[in-house]
Amino acid sequence: MGNIFDNPLIGVVMCQIDNGGHPTQSVHNKYLAAIAQAGGVPLALPHQLCATPHLLENALAVLDGILLTGSPSNIEPWQYGEAGQESHADPGRDRLAFAIITWATSRKMPLLGICRGMQELVVVNGGALWRDLSQQKGLLPHQEEASLPLSQQYAPAHDVFPEAEGLLATLLGSDAPLAVNSLHHQGIRAPGPQLRIEARAPDGLIEAVSLRHHPFALAVQWHPEWQPEHNDASRALFAGFIHAAQHYHKEKTP
Repeated sequence: MGNIFDNPLIGVVMCQIDNGGHPTQSVHNKYLAAIAQAGGVPLALPHQLCATPHLLENALAVLDGILLTGSPSNIEPWQYGEAGQESHADPGRDRLAFAIITWATSRKMPLLGICRGMQELVVVNGGALWRDLSQQKGLLPHQEEASLPLSQQYAPAHDVFPEAEGLLATLLGSDAPLAVNSLHHQGIRAPGPQLRIEARAPDGLIEAVSLRHHPFALAVQWHPEWQPEHNDASRALFAGFIHAAQHYHKEKTP
């Protein structure tokens, strides 16, 4: 029988959508399944945790790690110093994710960010985004074709090149090129001084970052939560995250 440390509690940030006039918060099953398959216990975190400070603090105090998921929404531009409106905004998600990142960073709690989650980690740490990669010359196509079946949307689209001796390369056991999917129309323009670049696409676009001076705060632009049971690299990312969460739990337990 496993001990209490075997299954760390992982907070998973939710997104808000309109469901027939009803504001609804949800998270794709694929994120929850990836955490469970790796040995974690996923717990969904609603935006209402930001209503009062003690709600969020009480919730986070029992957790061992945070997963910042991808999302159809984008971070509001003013958060990284740009003018204009965002047609696919989710301000509740912005508030919750930014507060969680700040809290978790100060306590060295493990973080794994995916797609929007990577962009959140960058923006919180003073970085900036390209709002529309299709307008940037010299870049590969990074957005999926929405008319295709999901299996084709999430198929490998290009390689990424891990930085030697980085956290990503360590988890993968190699800095060899890695074939990844690509389903984003925004990207990292500047990572900010607190972040280390962990991987780039062939066109130079930043595809992964980690937080300096943190045991495990890694974020990737692709979607390793898509069928990780069929992808060794994806399983390695989630396994590393869950292992870090187990260690965090042991360290914080009296």
